[in-house]
Amino acid sequence: MFRSLLLASSMLLAAPAFAQDAAPSRTLTEVLEDAERLGPLETVIVSQNGEIIAERGYDGHSLDAPTNIKSASKTIISALIGVAIEKGILESTDQKIAPILRDDLPSNADPRIEDITIGDLLTMRAGLEPTSGVNYGRWVASDNWVRAALARPFVDDPGAGMLYSTGSSHLLSAILTQQTGRSTLANAREWLGAVPSFAIASWDRDPQGIYLGGNQMAMTPRSLLAFGELYRNGGLAPDGTSVISQAWIDQSWSPHTRSIRTGDSYGYGWFLRNIGGEDTRFAWGFGGQMLYIVPALDLTVVMTSDETTGAANTGHRDDLHNLLAEIIATISDAE
Repeated sequence: MFRSLLLASSMLLAAPAFAQDAAPSRTLTEVLEDAERLGPLETVIVSQNGEIIAERGYDGHSLDAPTNIKSASKTIISALIGVAIEKGILESTDQKIAPILRDDLPSNADPRIEDITIGDLLTMRAGLEPTSGVNYGRWVASDNWVRAALARPFVDDPGAGMLYSTGSSHLLSAILTQQTGRSTLANAREWLGAVPSFAIASWDRDPQGIYLGGNQMAMTPRSLLAFGELYRNGGLAPDGTSVISQAWIDQSWSPHTRSIRTGDSYGYGWFLRNIGGEDTRFAWGFGGQMLYIVPALDLTVVMTSDETTGAANTGHRDDLHNLLAEIIATISDAE
């Protein structure tokens, strides 16, 4: 899913569509009009200080129509884990997962499975062979996704390097289901229900009925923006209701590990990167489903793209980063 750090760096240097050091001489409207050249791009919303200041749908795509946000949904799972810890449903990110998922552990499990924590799953450091990439199809074809994820062989120790795996996020969904006695979707609707416009339109489930942690979730671009605004506002809904603690947001936006493929830091479901000279937090889904937050500018940006074409190996992800850089430059120039 990711490109190598060397390739990512060279793409940023080349920046064919949107150069990060380009002189900001256009309006946001012009920037978004020009972004139509990015063929896979479907929608863009730019919000600052809670107000939408520019938006655009391309080739008939609507800002109000649900779209598959793919792995950007891992940020939703992360938020739900944070709420569960705050409510006392889960102990902490240091809690071991084996006692919770004991019935699904393989009979001949590697002893290291007892060491995996909730934090390891959040940061993709479980040590288990990933279920993403070339292994994804075989994993979702299994008759029990939780057991199949836990049965993967160890390729590293828990808490070591980052191994991007949707199976890790799915184990978090299974843990929420087990500990609350109800579905992850039901938890999301209740715990995030105070956020206006937030809604999950559809979401795939595994053969046991557990909602897929970290993929195949449909939301509208406006709904994804509302979720991003929740984080930008320190976990507060517009009416002042505390939905997510500031402490959890701080932990989620702290670098716990680093992607060996892009060099980006990774927190709890969020990538961390400097874009356009600003520290940026972002969720990233296959094809180019992006939720960016630039705290210093009170900026939240949503971009959705064709879900069927990979964004990393085509350079589209880098084009989206560079589009954000141009948005940042244009806003900064106007201030």
